Amino acid sequence: MHGTLSTVEEADISATPPVGHRSYKYVVLLRFLRQPVPVTAAVILLAIILAALGANFIAPADPFQTKVALRLAPIGTPGRWLGGDELGRDILSRLIYGGRISLTMAIMPVAIGLFVGGFLGILAGYAGGRTNMAIMRSMDVFYAFPSILLAVAIAGALGPGLENGIIALSLVFIPPVARMSESVTTQVRSYEYVIAARLSGASTIRIMREHILSNVAGPILVFASSQVSVSIIAASGLSLLGLGVSPPNADWGLMLAALRQAIYVNPWVSALPGVMIFICSICFNLVSDGIRRSMEIRR
Repeated sequence: MHGTLSTVEEADISATPPVGHRSYKYVVLLRFLRQPVPVTAAVILLAIILAALGANFIAPADPFQTKVALRLAPIGTPGRWLGGDELGRDILSRLIYGGRISLTMAIMPVAIGLFVGGFLGILAGYAGGRTNMAIMRSMDVFYAFPSILLAVAIAGALGPGLENGIIALSLVFIPPVARMSESVTTQVRSYEYVIAARLSGASTIRIMREHILSNVAGPILVFASSQVSVSIIAASGLSLLGLGVSPPNADWGLMLAALRQAIYVNPWVSALPGVMIFICSICFNLVSDGIRRSMEIRR
């Protein structure tokens, strides 16, 4: 417990666990629920995720059904309440179904980056020496290129597709998570309780699991959650360039690319996919910021 206090205070992320019967996680949750803006953002995200998961039951129409008579139909048209796209397909249904692919391409790369980058960063920070040098210098290679251009280059080499897009974005998010994990772990390994555990004969795996991971998981998770908003924009950018999912699949970036040709005919309909990308990006940022503030519990 004392190790947790030292780590959190010096890492400037969180602090002392609450007194009495309340656990640290309980107080963090309570502090988060007292913030109206992050809670509202979380509710919006939850509604979007549930709608995407239940698209088969919620969507009012078949997202692939075309009607030439409803091509670029304005918002409020009966049967096309959010308008029709360039082929007369229901935009509302395509936005709901598109949430599945867009959110998958936004969350999966960050999740992969969290596990792979977190493991590499913790290993490098705890081992130090040549291991640290080899891992971190390998990660630095990816920093030689702007992240978006790197994702475009990898996706272009692999070819379009959902799986290739996830791989490309994952390779972009692994290095920053690894660097952040290494930085926090380097601080934690020098604390007295870690040194005492090492001198007592505890195995490296046990020390990393019980003393290192428990103290660096919070900062790493908060950092990773802040990257989801970047990921959803990057994923939409790949689809916009034709390097994401392929037609006729519904994806917000792909929808934006198809509807941009109609921006002068029906600008409101053309802007809807971009609005969804903007809303999700802002909400992920607000939730991440709310979690970070909730963890800043000081003496």
